[in-house]
Order: sequence, then C-alpha cells, then structure tokens
Amino acid sequence: MKLEQPSWPRHLPTETVLGLATLGPVGLRMRAPGTWGSLAGIVFFIVCFYPLGAVENLVMSAILAVVAVGICGEAEIRMGRRDPGEVILDEFVAMPLCFVGWRMIAGSGFLAFLGMLAAGFALFRFYDIRKPGFINRLQDLPGGWGIVVDDTAAALATCATLHLCHALWVLAFPGTA
Repeated sequence: MKLEQPSWPRHLPTETVLGLATLGPVGLRMRAPGTWGSLAGIVFFIVCFYPLGAVENLVMSAILAVVAVGICGEAEIRMGRRDPGEVILDEFVAMPLCFVGWRMIAGSGFLAFLGMLAAGFALFRFYDIRKPGFINRLQDLPGGWGIVVDDTAAALATCATLHLCHALWVLAFPGTA
C-alpha cells in the first residue's frame, strides 16, 4: 500500500487550509508554535475528550488524524516548505491520544488529573522534539502523513510512558493510587 497525499483538500480555499493547519493565529504569531499547539490540544482534550472512554478516544483521534493528514499536507504544498513549523494541527489532534485510558492513571482526583496533564504535556513535547527511535523515520512519509504520523507516534509513546510510570508507582507504593 502506497501512502499518498489525499486529494480532497485541493478544493478548499487557501485561507481555510492555512487557517486550520495553523489553528488560526496560534501557529503564525506565537513563538514555539508546536508548544502552543500542544497546549491547545490539552484544552481540546479537556473540552471534547474528557467524557470519552478509551475506545471512543481512539476512534475520534483516528478520524481527526486522517483529516489532519489532508489539511497539513495541503498546507505544506501551499506554503512551499516541508513540514512548516507554523503548521500545528498535527500537535493539536495528537494530544488527546496521550491520555487514552486516563481514568486508570488519574482516577477521580483533581490534582492527579492536573499532574497527569502536566506530565503528558512534558512527555509529548519531549517525544515530539527529540523524536527518539522510529518516530524520527516517520517524518519521511509523504505529505501530510509525515507531518501527522510522527506526532501520533509521539502521543502513543507518551500514553505508554504515563501508563508504565503509573503501573510502576502502584507496584512500588501499593494503596497510594
């Protein structure tokens, strides 16, 4: 199976493509746009994904990732640059994946929830910036696939790390979770 840039975004106006890809002015006017896109993604998670279970999160995230592939790849074409830093829709749609199964980690405690969000944000930025292991190679995928899939992998690595750390905590300190 050969991955290709979806053709459907070609029919959208440039203002729409760039507005979605950069989250309006966020990607265009803020320093460290990927960080701001990630923070916006946390707000997106809280507002839209908080009540969802793990399966619903995965389904919604998959749908949004496919849409982001089209939009981000088309923005790359129209901007004439490979994976432009201003394009932050990829971070935005990836962030909810960091928190799949979040109730197992944070339970019902508000401070635990805030701690999980902070840890998830920090881990995601680490994996997104450093791109350890195979995550770096995913950027070589064509078009929007390379823009979005590496962030998706960074989010899944974040999720796995959060769950692993929580499991180790429970093993080390039974009865505290």
